[in-house]
Amino acid sequence: MFEEKDNFYMAEHNLYVFFYHYVIKALRKIVPDLPEDVIKRIELTPTRGVSHGDIATNAALITAKFAKRRPQELAKDLAENLRSVPGIEKAEPAGPGFVNLKLVPLVFQNLVSVILQIKEAFGDSQIGNNVKTNIEYVSANPTGPMHVGHCRGAVVGDVLANLMIKAGFDVTKEYYINDAGNQVVALTWAAYWRYLQVIEGECSVADFEKRFKTNIPTGLQYQGDYLVPVGQDLAQRYGKDLLIGTEQKPFPSWFDKVKVCVLAHMMQNIREDLQALGVEQKKFISERAILESGMVEKAIHILEEKGLVYTGTLEPPKGKTPDDWVVRPQILFKSTSFGDDIDRPLRKSDGSATYFANDIGYHYDKMQRRYKILLDIWGADHGGYVSRMSAAVKALSPVKDPVDFEVTLCQIVRVVRNGEVVRMSKRAGTFVTLRDLIDEVGKDAVRFTMLTRKADAQMNFDLEQVVAQTRDNPVFYVQYAHARCRSVLRSAEEFFGKEQLSSAALAKVDLSDLRNEAELTMMRRLAQWPRTVENAALVREPHRIAYYLMEVAADFHALWNAGRDDATLRFIQKENVQGTLSRIALVEAIACVIRSAMQVLGIEPVEEMR
Repeated sequence: MFEEKDNFYMAEHNLYVFFYHYVIKALRKIVPDLPEDVIKRIELTPTRGVSHGDIATNAALITAKFAKRRPQELAKDLAENLRSVPGIEKAEPAGPGFVNLKLVPLVFQNLVSVILQIKEAFGDSQIGNNVKTNIEYVSANPTGPMHVGHCRGAVVGDVLANLMIKAGFDVTKEYYINDAGNQVVALTWAAYWRYLQVIEGECSVADFEKRFKTNIPTGLQYQGDYLVPVGQDLAQRYGKDLLIGTEQKPFPSWFDKVKVCVLAHMMQNIREDLQALGVEQKKFISERAILESGMVEKAIHILEEKGLVYTGTLEPPKGKTPDDWVVRPQILFKSTSFGDDIDRPLRKSDGSATYFANDIGYHYDKMQRRYKILLDIWGADHGGYVSRMSAAVKALSPVKDPVDFEVTLCQIVRVVRNGEVVRMSKRAGTFVTLRDLIDEVGKDAVRFTMLTRKADAQMNFDLEQVVAQTRDNPVFYVQYAHARCRSVLRSAEEFFGKEQLSSAALAKVDLSDLRNEAELTMMRRLAQWPRTVENAALVREPHRIAYYLMEVAADFHALWNAGRDDATLRFIQKENVQGTLSRIALVEAIACVIRSAMQVLGIEPVEEMR
């Protein structure tokens, strides 16, 4: 019989890890000297359905080749050995070499008690081994308001960071400020145009471009109303002083003052937008600061010392023959030595570093800060950039202790209403801003909805569906589950009192009557939470948390509805005090797991639905 006070089980609340140790122990009796590389491939997973038991293992399939035995025969022997393991009711070979395990109800009942003792910490893991990890996300050019495209990357990056923290990684949330390129030059001129409108009155785009055409050859790029406050601030700070020196080249004397002011405004707006979304990054790293620190030159020097930089020429891009393409000697990085399709330039014709070289310097800076995993969240339009950046990190990494570089690509999001693409923003001009979206449906709905599809899949953000109070709306469906839990617990408090229903008190309740299939299904789902955390963190897929929450909600609503047809399954039964306490304990455990998952998603659980 499974021991209720099994110390190892209490310490290891991941059932799949708990029984994994028994599977390996039994397997080693059958196959001595089992190598570690084989053991690492053995998994325990949920079965496809209750008819197959609770847990399945591929141990016999994985081990058969090494053991020089047929997988089915090995599975039969393994199943026989596992039948004596505490907590296993049945162990049966299945299919081409799997073993299905059915657990005694006490295993799941004890798990409920564990959840009530550790509450939202249930699911915490040390699988990350405190590995120092840098997750860089959003990193939008500070040239305009945050838009929906930035929103998806912000949510994916933030939730991935939360998830990896829960899985035991040492995570830094980082934003890279692109404040050293031509776009910032164009932004500065646009801010100055708004300043002139305040100081001089009417100043059209055409008049401005005509007046400064030698300074802004590409024209006035940023014309949104969001720069009006910047112009007003400049006028208040400097009065007419910035009218002096407008003819100086390449940059007028006022240029740096305007640039500092506009960047400060834009970054403040970006921080406020991110905060409204529930995103608070700890590190903001300036591209200009990276350049001034000499990190780019240091990185290039290391590549030179390794013999990975040379002077050569590049052919035009495949399938293209640009009219202005000139074959000329360039300083190139041998990125093809690390899996890239062509070598990449490190210097422009004027000798300054390319954008790619600047990014190499930035990632080298991360490596100097001792991060072992570099995770970047990029838009899908940057997909072609992955191979070259990966090559650079590989080239700069120590051979004996390489840095892991990974990129998650986020596809575009279209905001729709009644099937039509929405253009909501007058302030930004042509796109839906992040703040528009939050103001319309709320932070939590935005965060959850962005994770209802995998990051690399395109999605429509349906404004009407996101606020609909139906089961077709996953945001509502999950929040409604927690609200229902809290409603049950409030009703129970009126019957028993708060003290008797504390988590500590409920953890001591006898749960042996939680044996109905609907209740066991619910407890099996709760048991999957620690495994879900670990797997989602290891494969860097935060959307799995949203999917898991939808499954928890579906199981709970099914259990709620079962109580309508079967009075013995109702949560509160005044004539059955013991049965009520055990079911209230289960409801509290469900609420704890929902809150634990919501903490990862960065959303607030609701107490009641209005």
